[in-house]
Amino acid sequence: MNKSKESLFEKSKTLVPGGVHSPVRSFKGLNTTPIFIERAEGAKIYDTEGKDYIDFCMSFGPLILGHRNKTVENDLKSALERGWSFGACEPYSLELAEFITSKIDFVEQVRFVNSGTEAVMTALRLARGATKRDKIIKFNGCYHGHVDSMLIKAGSGLAGEAESSSKGIPEGVAKDTLTCELDDRETVEEIFKREGANIAAIIVEPLPANNGLLPQRKEYLQFLRDITKKNGALLIFDEVISGFRMSFSGMSGILGITPDLVTYGKIIGGGLPVGAICGKRALLENLAPMGDVYQAGTLSANPLAMVGGLSTLRQLTEENYKKLEEGTGKIVEMFREYFASKSQYAHLKVQSRGSLFWIHPAMPDDQEISSLADFPSNLAESFSILFDDFLEKGIYLAPNGYEVGFVSLAHCDQTITELRKRLWS
Repeated sequence: MNKSKESLFEKSKTLVPGGVHSPVRSFKGLNTTPIFIERAEGAKIYDTEGKDYIDFCMSFGPLILGHRNKTVENDLKSALERGWSFGACEPYSLELAEFITSKIDFVEQVRFVNSGTEAVMTALRLARGATKRDKIIKFNGCYHGHVDSMLIKAGSGLAGEAESSSKGIPEGVAKDTLTCELDDRETVEEIFKREGANIAAIIVEPLPANNGLLPQRKEYLQFLRDITKKNGALLIFDEVISGFRMSFSGMSGILGITPDLVTYGKIIGGGLPVGAICGKRALLENLAPMGDVYQAGTLSANPLAMVGGLSTLRQLTEENYKKLEEGTGKIVEMFREYFASKSQYAHLKVQSRGSLFWIHPAMPDDQEISSLADFPSNLAESFSILFDDFLEKGIYLAPNGYEVGFVSLAHCDQTITELRKRLWS
């Protein structure tokens, strides 16, 4: 194509609000114009100016096998020849749902939707409908998509009181969302004492990974499981990022903590638009047409997404999870070595879990960051410098310091060797 990113972005800004269809793509707060990706292969993306990058964004997580995995590509080509949208019952969603339910013991039924945001929206409505309660508890530092009731931050009044973090959200919506800091047991207990009979659910990322990487203590997540059961509320695990990435059964399986509902996205569609709400049959059957909780979608269970998802999940063997984690370990250690060798980056730390990593300024006592309240004030400035450096070297990170990095099975030893050359070039 050989079109400059500057000319494409200027054109885009005349056609699209801010020039982008998702805010993070705007490179806001960075010193460069967004790059425009023309194609991708394996662990690399290629822009319209002919430059290639080792990709650690991986479409923000879905591409756990890498770009254009050949098995997935061939399965999608076959599916395309059969038709790409039916608006009717089809067998492909049954195959994917059966594969998931056969391997995750706490999932008995699946309702497919089109995005993680839509999955969360439906899970919240289902929780409210099933419990006949209105209020939801969420945590600062967890991201649950752009649902109105989830774009809420802590207020300044009573414990858990909240206010919207975006214009366009009615005050009444904010009042039904109660917020806490992660790992804050006391506030959760106080909210239940005050509002227990009105709380439909707690929603949490068991491994928050959209405002940095914020590992949580198993004991705290077990506390959330216990207090919801005690008070007749539901526990929703948002595993749109961690599901099928940390293990096939996500953090739920690793922790041995069973939520009432779990939301999936990203990997479950193999890189195509998808979301899912999963749980026990008795709860899921509150959804229409069995129950009175309404949800619908013209493109829900799109046949291409179903085929792409199943083709991807079939390749997620224990051996491949082990390979993925080993590769991530090599990459993380290489980044740490590089930062230690450069005075301008000596203050940076790489925090990782499974095939996720997050680069941030180290805390004074070198502790892991596990709460939004712990974030270093120089995060954005430090990341901007690093992002420009890496981009020049042909290394692509997600274009925001709050985003995590994703490693795929395509980041093989050959790619890791090339990464070393690019870092020290």
